[in-house]
Amino acid sequence: MNKPAHQSLYISALASMIALILLCIAWETVVAPLRPGGSWLVIKVIPLLIPLRGIWKRDVYTLQWSSMLILLFLAEGAVRATTETGWSQAMAIGEVILVVVFFVSTLLYLRPYKQTAKRLAKEAIRKASESVNE
Repeated sequence: MNKPAHQSLYISALASMIALILLCIAWETVVAPLRPGGSWLVIKVIPLLIPLRGIWKRDVYTLQWSSMLILLFLAEGAVRATTETGWSQAMAIGEVILVVVFFVSTLLYLRPYKQTAKRLAKEAIRKASESVNE
């Protein structure tokens, strides 16, 4: 993958994660909290904060597991987008969009790494089988 495209995938993943964190905080505290004055549902942001440092540092392992973690937020956004109305529904739709952007960007960013790992594993197996057969 060419450098600028690969860089833009990383930036897209990082920006969508940061935007999702900010959206969730605003949603549950100011824009459309479940209870007036804010709700404890804002603590749902904590799981998003855990991988943020690894995503910032481009850690492949963190990007892999955070792409699975983010699917919980896809489920929550889809449910709330179909069951709520008004600002809360709009925020849920925004959550779904940001999750999809993060997920797709992360998978495409990680693709060259996975292809290289697969190629190296095949080479190692081939060398090991040649040494056993000698």
